[in-house]
Amino acid sequence: MKDGCPIEVCGISLSFSDKQVLSNISFTLGCGETLILLGVTGSGKSVLLKLVAGLLKPDSGRILIDGKDIVPLRETELYPYRRRLGIVFQEGALFDSLPVYENIAYPLRESGETDEDKIESEVRQVLGFVEMEDAIDKMPAELSGGMRRRVSVARAIVAQPSLMLYDSPTAGLDPVTANTINVLIVKLRDLQHVSSILITHRIQDALFLSRFGVSKEGERVVPLRSNGRGSTQQPTRFMVLKDGGVYFLGDRQQIIQARDPYLSKLIS
Repeated sequence: MKDGCPIEVCGISLSFSDKQVLSNISFTLGCGETLILLGVTGSGKSVLLKLVAGLLKPDSGRILIDGKDIVPLRETELYPYRRRLGIVFQEGALFDSLPVYENIAYPLRESGETDEDKIESEVRQVLGFVEMEDAIDKMPAELSGGMRRRVSVARAIVAQPSLMLYDSPTAGLDPVTANTINVLIVKLRDLQHVSSILITHRIQDALFLSRFGVSKEGERVVPLRSNGRGSTQQPTRFMVLKDGGVYFLGDRQQIIQARDPYLSKLIS
């Protein structure tokens, strides 16, 4: 994967009509770090993800990528930045009329790649990463929900992004399939050093991502080791949104030990 892109979100706010959706949101995301967004439905998590992706523009504030503010950029100027992004939506968002191979090849063709041998090699490589090689010629309608989600991950990473955005990637999946998606996420983090922002309503997923990683060989899921200062070698933080603002921002230990009724109910 390409080198990571540090993100700094500075005081962004956004309203739709007369409804304040986000108010004065600020955070940073370093290379290889993970930020898990928590909050009840309607708290602004998906809107925040779309702002970071450049799909929406805030009313105020800045979104800095490698020190460059993307907020004032025109659509054409955002294209190089979006090439560094991988996005996995809850519904998968595959092209139903295209087979798996063409779904995954699409971002490569959109970026101007014309070498068919290279395209095939990269498609097969990412399908191997998500353990879906046998589905290369299948249509999306032939896939289960979990398989579609894995193909979505493959399509998101084929262009070698430095930042992944996940919008409820395990929603609606059974526990076994959800765990498969979680393992894919930690493989990208630990083996490819990809930064990520992830929305989830499944607290067990959030705690798994903050507690476990994969071995250097990528063969086993292992507990993350502490660096002796209460955090792990793969920085993971939690950000809780409430009423459009940042209610909590901290690591796993801090959110678990917080003596706050709202946080306790949220992670119970």
